[in-house]
Amino acid sequence: MNLSSFVIPVLLAAVAVYGMGRRVNVYAALTHGAEEGMSVLLHIVPALVGLLTAVSMFRASGAMEWLSGLCAPALERLGIPPELMSLMLIRPVSGSGALAVASDVIATQGPDSYAGRVAAVMLGSTETTFYTIAVYFGSAGIIRTRHTIPAALTADLTGFLASALAVRLFFGT
Repeated sequence: MNLSSFVIPVLLAAVAVYGMGRRVNVYAALTHGAEEGMSVLLHIVPALVGLLTAVSMFRASGAMEWLSGLCAPALERLGIPPELMSLMLIRPVSGSGALAVASDVIATQGPDSYAGRVAAVMLGSTETTFYTIAVYFGSAGIIRTRHTIPAALTADLTGFLASALAVRLFFGT
């Protein structure tokens, strides 16, 4: 056994001992926290179910492939491989979907290809915007997102463009 397998149990035991030293009912605090977590979960689940359903419908309808083909000329001018359009569309919505798309690109193009490298950098430099907004705003009970979504999508677009630029600068095309 290595040292890293003991970090979590030691950390949990240390927190429990510290709480008992401060005369806190550790078990009651734990169950109260779990109860709050369940209520947050009840607020978040409907948004996540709707989000994942919409993503599945978008992919199954063929709209993603159609939009990818439509945007291919503009992407090529920006230095982004057209096969990454589906990654750019799915990343703000679904992290697991984006990972599946990137895995497919890397499997077909190769991990050291320009498209494979850009896909990997895109995964690391962008966020699952709608998922994150659904989780954080849902848990806080915020209904109106106002400027959050346009700002976050602008940040994602910037991350996509910067990914292609960074790979070009460090590795070439």
